[in-house]
Amino acid sequence: MSNIRITKQFSFETGHALYGYDGKCKNVHGHSYKLSVTVIGSPITDRSNVKYGMVIDFSDLKKIVKEEIVDQFDHATVFNETTPHVELANELKNRGHHVILVDYQPTSENMVVDFAERIIARLPAEISLFSLKLQETESSFAEWYASDNLK
Repeated sequence: MSNIRITKQFSFETGHALYGYDGKCKNVHGHSYKLSVTVIGSPITDRSNVKYGMVIDFSDLKKIVKEEIVDQFDHATVFNETTPHVELANELKNRGHHVILVDYQPTSENMVVDFAERIIARLPAEISLFSLKLQETESSFAEWYASDNLK
């Protein structure tokens, strides 16, 4: 059976700041992110399986990505926990804001790596993550491809 790629798209709003950056993104700001998740696998050939003909049910992929990324990052502010931004993060948390502390600079490049790891951990064994595209603005995005990350 052929390998087939399927893609599901998601959107969420997230704020961040890049500590130490030499441009405007050092300030707290937000983006309307678009995330395209592409997985690859062979369609199910067992005619008695309710998912017959599918690589993965789009709703199953949606559940994984919503739980691991969208529900966690939507309307959150992301800061690097190893910078002085942690003080701002703690103040926002104390005021009831949804803050995520990560151990990396929250750039699109680093976020897409984080997202890939989260999704891979949840996919069924017969399905592989093929690629992710995290669009930060209409004209700027970071991409992750499994083929670029072989160990």
